[in-house]
Parts: sequence; C-alpha cells; structure tokens
Amino acid sequence: MNWNLLYKRAYIPYSERPAACVVESKNGHFYAGVRIENVSYPITIPAVQSACAICLSEGEIPAGLYIENREFDQLDFWVKEFNLKVHEVESPPIENTEDLFHPADNNFNTLPKLKSLLTKAVTPNSDFPVSAMLFTNDGYFEGVNIEVSDWTKGLCAERVVIAKAITAGITEFEKLEIHTKKGEISSPCGACRQVIAEFLPYHEIKLHHAEGTLSEHLSIDLLPFNFKSASLKKQG
Repeated sequence: MNWNLLYKRAYIPYSERPAACVVESKNGHFYAGVRIENVSYPITIPAVQSACAICLSEGEIPAGLYIENREFDQLDFWVKEFNLKVHEVESPPIENTEDLFHPADNNFNTLPKLKSLLTKAVTPNSDFPVSAMLFTNDGYFEGVNIEVSDWTKGLCAERVVIAKAITAGITEFEKLEIHTKKGEISSPCGACRQVIAEFLPYHEIKLHHAEGTLSEHLSIDLLPFNFKSASLKKQG
C-alpha cells in the first residue's frame, strides 16, 4: 500500500486537502485513518483523530504514528495524549485496511454483538458506552464511542464506525444499528445525525434501547431540514 491510495480514500469534497496516517498500537498492530470532512465543517474528522479512535475502539493503545511530511490537524494533541513516537515515512507500514470488515451472515442476530461491543467502549468521563454496526452489501463494521482527556476530541460510536468504513475504501452503506447500555433511549447525538445525513441520507437506522425495545427510523427523519452539501460550492 502507498500513501496515494489512502489519500484517495479521504473524503474531502470541500477542501480537496487529503490527509492520511497510520497508528501503531502498543501490541504492534496497525490502524489507518483518513480525513473525513463534513458539510458542517467543525464536525470534520482529522486523519490522526480517526486513526487513534479506530485503534482505541479495538481495545488497543496508540504508541506510534506514521505520516508523510505534511501538516496534520490535531497532531500535537494526539502525540501528547499517548506520547506517540512520530515516524515520517515514504510509504505506510500497512498492507491493507480491510481487516476490520466482517463478512455478511444471513442468520446474524445483531443485538448480542452490539451488547458485547459495549465492553470495548472507552468512556472514562461519561461512563455511557455506545456501540454501533454499519452494514454494507457484503458485511459490516463495528464501532464504539471513544473519550480522551479533551472532551471535544472524543468520537461517538457512529462516527468511529463510519471512519472505519471510509478508511477501508467503502462508501456504499445499507443501514446503521446503534445500542446503548444506559439511558431512556438509544439515539444519535446532533453531531452524529449531521454526519449520518452526509453518508447515509435516506437509510434505515435501528436503535436498540437499553431497556430492550427497538425503534426503526429513516435517517432523514432524525435530522429534518438538515444542512446539505449541495448548499456549498465545492472545489474544482
């Protein structure tokens, strides 16, 4: 794999400024991340945040960071947060980014998997674990919410799982399922609803609530009159 392949997977329709990196965990596993923009620009996910959150969602701790010689949003924070050793390299130390993809199973019961995923959530501040599964035609990705020392740098489960899929080069989705361990209802936050509107604009969203019930929605109903990318003049 080369950097250009990862750069092509970055979702950058507004800035056309691709960014990608690879995080190495303390166990020696590698996790890639790419820049994922949003029409609501403060919700854009920088490549370093994406890679670190993906690593943490797999129960691992970031230890090293591999990048090309270019500027990165949030770089100083994540390097300091995990005392990352930064390596500038000509090519990423990773063969593929599909390892976190799970093949489809026609007899798959999602609720037990969503419940088991809750144990992977990193929630030292809120103690409010959330899990998510994002489905494609051929299988699914898993995600949990991630919190770090700076509350604003955390990512919800919905955005973690979308980041995994986009980094893997997959952008065609079928549905999203979400589960919470606590609370009255399982429901995406406002920021996640805006991101969902960008990548799953008219898709099925299944919410598995903590007390055992299920509600099904279309994503457009979660954020009516949402701000759309067609409202902006894109580059090029």
